[in-house]
Amino acid sequence: MIRRAAAIVGLLLALAVAAVIVIAIWPESAGNGDTRNSASDSGLTTGRATATNRIAGAGRPTAKGPSGLAIDVAKLHRAGDLRFALQPVSGSLPVHYRFKHPPAAGVLFDVKSGQVLWERHADTRRPIASLTKMMTALMVARADAPDERVKVSRNAAHTQGSATGLLPRGRRVPLEALLKALILISANDAAVALAEHDGGSVPRFIKEMNLQAQSLGLSCTHFTTPNGLRDRGNYSCPRDLAALARADLANSRIAEIVRTRYAKPRFPIKGKHLYLSNNHYFLQHGIGVPGAEVTGVKTGFTDAAGSCYVTTARLGSHHLGLVLLHSPSPLTQVPALLRAGFIEAGAIAPTAPAPPPTPAQTG
Repeated sequence: MIRRAAAIVGLLLALAVAAVIVIAIWPESAGNGDTRNSASDSGLTTGRATATNRIAGAGRPTAKGPSGLAIDVAKLHRAGDLRFALQPVSGSLPVHYRFKHPPAAGVLFDVKSGQVLWERHADTRRPIASLTKMMTALMVARADAPDERVKVSRNAAHTQGSATGLLPRGRRVPLEALLKALILISANDAAVALAEHDGGSVPRFIKEMNLQAQSLGLSCTHFTTPNGLRDRGNYSCPRDLAALARADLANSRIAEIVRTRYAKPRFPIKGKHLYLSNNHYFLQHGIGVPGAEVTGVKTGFTDAAGSCYVTTARLGSHHLGLVLLHSPSPLTQVPALLRAGFIEAGAIAPTAPAPPPTPAQTG
């Protein structure tokens, strides 16, 4: 009996020591598990968990604590990732443009370096309409695998506004097709379906959107919707949107989609495919600068937000981006500012012609 009691006491002491070691080590390793280096993200820290670390059926990133209970990874350590922030502005900016009717706010920047070339009220908070989907796309592309299937809820299938209009309620559909619909045709129903899949619910996903914004240093950004359908409480500023555009383009999966003109992903509907045409006007028609390739990113429109454009273009070794919020004439202002930026960069001569664009409405 004495030997048995001694053995039990010894075993309990060993377990207690092991538990102390686990408790001491776990918080640091769990915090590291909240970041993910991915080939599709160019090796960048994301501040979100991999799609494999999810509560079954809930779509929420999780980790295991020392007690064995599931812990929401989003609530663990989230290291700030400020590499996409624009460079601080000091002194006068190199690009000047005189508007007859200026946009409410905007910024022209170098995509690779983050240098600011021109700005107007770049830190002013404004409604951003479907530019919201830039964050939705980033979160999904970073955390969810392309081959995952998304169950279409009644809420997603009946979402108003621009939509695929073809989401079969109750069925599981390809995630990548929804991601393409989200970006190319600005599908609000796809945004809801993806938010429910990724976050477990739309409110939870929105909470994670705001945590991700904080992690990226987006100080004037707040989300209340995954699609921008509502303007109340959903806002950002040109400087933050430029940083978000740089983050999107650093993700190879998103960068491929935003520069795509047309896509025909397989989908479980009659005809077996979705037929998607990118609604970004300049992606389809160019910016009137010979040799320039438009590389993205997103447009948006509501009555409160007005016409909003995030447009990026590459010419030679130069890659420029432009954010315009509530532009009264985006089809003339976007090409004019990007052209002025390429002239400043020395990519084109000041006398290069720029044919006027034709009117169009995007959303």
